[in-house]
Amino acid sequence: MNTIKITDEKALQTAFAIRQKVFIEEQKVSEEEEFDEFDTLDAACDHILVYYNDQPVGTGRLRVVDDYGKLERICILKEFRSFGLGKVIIQSLEGIALEKGLTKSKLNAQSYAEGFYEKLGYKRVGEEFMDCGIPHILMKKQFNRV
Repeated sequence: MNTIKITDEKALQTAFAIRQKVFIEEQKVSEEEEFDEFDTLDAACDHILVYYNDQPVGTGRLRVVDDYGKLERICILKEFRSFGLGKVIIQSLEGIALEKGLTKSKLNAQSYAEGFYEKLGYKRVGEEFMDCGIPHILMKKQFNRV
């Protein structure tokens, strides 16, 4: 398994296809809510793909928001969710944040995934809220400098 930073339109469309399957088809998020102005190669965010056996199976993106690396649109195709790829995506996005000189990250986690993010060092901030009809919580992490 490995990750790549998306640098071309073909790879970006692959990421969109994964998001389409996970968020729109599986979780019933509307296309209008899923895709936004940051879904371009020249936007102020970085997109990644994670590969399993040379097949693209997951994606995520990072934006800089209020001095945080904001991790967004993190998803893995259903049949590949038991291989530790979520951790790979998070660590890759955190690496990009560190390259940008950021010292902290945040994300809006689907509530059921709180335990997963806690294992990766994220702490819950505030109360549960609804986003696209799905319960979420804000989680934050301070990076440890080596």
